[in-house]
Amino acid sequence: MSEPRDDLVLRAGALDTATLSDALDRLGFAGQCAGLKPCGDFRMAGRAFTLRYASAGQPPGTVGDYIDDIPPGCVVALDNAGREDVTVWGDILTEVAHRRGVAGTAIHGINRDVRLCRELGYPIFSRGVWMRTGKDRVQVDATGEPISLGGARVRQGDILIGDADGVVAIPASEATRIIEAAEDIHHAEASIRAACRDGMRLDEARKAFGYHALQTRR
Repeated sequence: MSEPRDDLVLRAGALDTATLSDALDRLGFAGQCAGLKPCGDFRMAGRAFTLRYASAGQPPGTVGDYIDDIPPGCVVALDNAGREDVTVWGDILTEVAHRRGVAGTAIHGINRDVRLCRELGYPIFSRGVWMRTGKDRVQVDATGEPISLGGARVRQGDILIGDADGVVAIPASEATRIIEAAEDIHHAEASIRAACRDGMRLDEARKAFGYHALQTRR
């Protein structure tokens, strides 16, 4: 059985993160996930499934036995407090997530085993790559709770979009308004480019379509 259509995710996923970032600025939302970068030539769009990590206890808990509970089409959103000394994602999770139809992974922290995600085309966005395991060093502390991704607050069900420029988080409660603003910005910028191709000066085209105020707070 196919997954139900999520029109807001589809609309957001058709836009680039720069445009969505400008829409977030226009409406006063801090959804830009600072420091998260793609591990390959990836795009990603889906609803967040959130997990938060903490230092391992005694005995230590698990790092990643949650993957079979992630619904297809969701983005795994992992908050490891931005740590860059231990990983919380590797090739086994990549393979299972890819097979299950998970939309991607966003990590406030680091991952390893990037070769496989590139081979499979499975999107991973993180603060960096290093090989040191998180096993017996960190453990899953909470699931489905609000987390931080690069300084942006992300709740379960928020929309996460990733591309070559990074990741943005769109609050589910405001998604329609933010996406509409982003579509308006996208249309204005497309109109500017079209006008310039037809011979208009850039400064005139920008003035005509309100370029300098597209992201201004409203």
